[in-house]
Parts: sequence; C-alpha cells; structure tokens
Amino acid sequence: MHTPVAERFDYSASRSVPALIGRILLAGIFLVSGYAKLSDPAGTIGYMQHAGIPNAGTLVYVAGAAELLGGLALLFGFLARLGAFGLFVLLIPTTFYFHHFWDLSGADAQMQMVNFMKNLAVMGGLLMVVAYGAGRYSIDGRVRRRSSAVVVSGEPEPGERTVVRDRAEVVTGRTRYDHER
Repeated sequence: MHTPVAERFDYSASRSVPALIGRILLAGIFLVSGYAKLSDPAGTIGYMQHAGIPNAGTLVYVAGAAELLGGLALLFGFLARLGAFGLFVLLIPTTFYFHHFWDLSGADAQMQMVNFMKNLAVMGGLLMVVAYGAGRYSIDGRVRRRSSAVVVSGEPEPGERTVVRDRAEVVTGRTRYDHER
C-alpha cells in the first residue's frame, strides 16, 4: 500500500523554525503594548478609565508588566507555556472590555469587531503554545533536551537491556538522542 507523502515527512525538524517565528510574532504585540503602557501610564490610564476599568491606576502597571513578562517568555521560549497561558487569561477581560462591538453601530462597531476577532486569533495562537510548548529553538526546548538525557556509566550487567526514557536512549557511558540515530 502507498504511504502518503505527508506521513513520510519528518515533522520534528520542519516544525522548529515555524514555532520560533510564531513565538516571535506573538511576542511582538505584547512587548510593544507592555512597553507603551509602562512608558506612558497616564495616557493608558485615561483610556482605561474611559472604558470603565476600575482601579486603572494600579491595573495599568499589572497589565504592562504581564505583557512584558509574557512577551519575553514567548520571545525566548523560557516558561513559554506559563507566559502564554498568563497572556491568554489577560486577553479575556481585555477583549470584552475594550472591543465590545455589540454595543456600537456603524464604522465603530465594524472596527471593534475586527479588533475583537484579532484578539481571539491571538488567543488561539497562545493556546497553541500552551498545548505544544515553545519548540526546539527555545530555552524550554534546550532544558527539556538536557533533562531527558540520562547517562549510565560502567559496563552493563549480563542480560541488561537498553532503556529508553523521554526520547533519549540510554547507552553505557553515552547518551544518544533520537535525532542522532
């Protein structure tokens, strides 16, 4: 029987670069937004108060810090799942408070609906990071590869078998990863 090309393709190598690019693109919006909030808190506080956000003077710093830290987590792939989940949670009230197109009409409603849908798309991207991690080209990926390596020293006992744990094959005195086979 013929095996489809898609099933024969090595996805592990081909997913690494798109995951990196995706993380960088997702991080960009949060880094810029977080920096803007913290560099001009007065302008952001006014906008938040106009939208009906309570305690805007405090929340501007919480939101700015969350966006910067979450953006850095995505950019470097360090605690990326946690950062992505935090940003996802932050976007829930942000999306509903600032982009309530259902209360508007005309061009304003259309513009806010586009922003609402954009936020939903970004939230989908963040959930992809939560589900699949930061990928190979990340600090998380490097830590995972190091921690999955188990090295056994000494000679194997008669009848002892090779053990496979977390994608690393344990061999006497040396560890060999799947991609080295």
